Amino acid sequence: MIRHVKTPRLQQGDQTDATVTDAVKSLLARVAEGGDKAVRELSIQFDGLDRESYRLSEAEIAACINGLSKQERHDLDFAQEQIRNFAQAQRDTMLDLEIETLPGVILGHKNVPIQNVGCYVPGGKYPLLASAHMTVLTAKVAGCERVITCAPPFKGKIADKIVAAQALAGADEIYCLGGVQAIAAMGYGTETIAPVDMLAGPGNAYVAEAKRLLFGKIGIDLFAGPTETLVIADDSVDGEICATDLLGQAEHGVNSPAVMITNSEKLAKDTLAQIERLLAILPTAEIARKSWEDYGEIILCDTLEEMVAEGDRVASEHVQVMTADPDYFLTNLTNYGALFLGARTNVAFGDKVIGTNHTLPTLKAARYTGGLWVGKFLKTCTYQKILTDEASALIGGYASRLCHMEGFVGHAEQANIRVRRYGQRNIAYGAAVDAVDA
Repeated sequence: MIRHVKTPRLQQGDQTDATVTDAVKSLLARVAEGGDKAVRELSIQFDGLDRESYRLSEAEIAACINGLSKQERHDLDFAQEQIRNFAQAQRDTMLDLEIETLPGVILGHKNVPIQNVGCYVPGGKYPLLASAHMTVLTAKVAGCERVITCAPPFKGKIADKIVAAQALAGADEIYCLGGVQAIAAMGYGTETIAPVDMLAGPGNAYVAEAKRLLFGKIGIDLFAGPTETLVIADDSVDGEICATDLLGQAEHGVNSPAVMITNSEKLAKDTLAQIERLLAILPTAEIARKSWEDYGEIILCDTLEEMVAEGDRVASEHVQVMTADPDYFLTNLTNYGALFLGARTNVAFGDKVIGTNHTLPTLKAARYTGGLWVGKFLKTCTYQKILTDEASALIGGYASRLCHMEGFVGHAEQANIRVRRYGQRNIAYGAAVDAVDA
């Protein structure tokens, strides 16, 4: 039987606030119509940063890199190496294909990098430099020709550590721009910023809504919502580690759901007590407490099967599994953004350094998509060719008859003309090709 030890006060909504949508539409229109002038006005208004050009110079970028301490540079290099290595391993699995399906008929596909990509790196509340690795670096591994990136100023100045990470990841152009104006500038283009074909990267509700509204004109990585975490645990671990992992993600924002599924009532109650203890000493407790009180949830199950069913129902962005047999959940869970298997790993490892991408589906989108990965920056495009007259006439006969079944005479004539020329058959205009062996 499934029951709750803690129920959330509020439920996540999957609808965007209409006031946010209206505000974002207005801001997008200003940039679409006003170009660089509008971008500058909005940057002054929202970020307090006034520049002639928001593209950073080589000297500014170099200063950001050189401003890193030796340890900071080592840590950034280490993190980017892990992410690059895994992205490259993923890229290596994506093989081009060519096959002869019938004598003289060649079909294939190629994995083609998206040419122009824009990557947004959030940094208003926290300088989330890890997002530079996850977007810019992954796009570069995919082979994207031009990768540009925007990040807002941090405390009124260029976010130097973000810029260093963007540059080390291989960005071709770096802009000190945040919010909707950054998304609009990359999506629509301005007098000085060429538009991109795809946008990637997380952001606040306004950034997410801007990406949603631009989808179709350009591609995007994911429809993003607040950070989510799910801890699946049994009595092989204790309440302190469960509480730590729940609050570690709840600090993202006041609307970040942190959910626990367990088959141990003792562990559930211990986790509740440990959460209260940790909230008394956590520097980000103001945010984490509100998130936990409003959206925190502990679900108690009797069986592993119930735990899997509840995990799939929640379909969380991050799923931390700390049980006696974590691989059981690897085998049986189907709806998750990323799995973190065993107590030795955790979501923060994935967020910052271990190598998997941290841009993941939220708001139950894990039911139908995975997260950002190197494949998102590639288009798998098919091609076909026919090498012999006999093959063209053979396929043409089938195509002609199938087109007539649908009433498409013009389509049928595309087939018929080839049957006439390459099959040496006299087919009346607008007629279906008779089967040779009919």
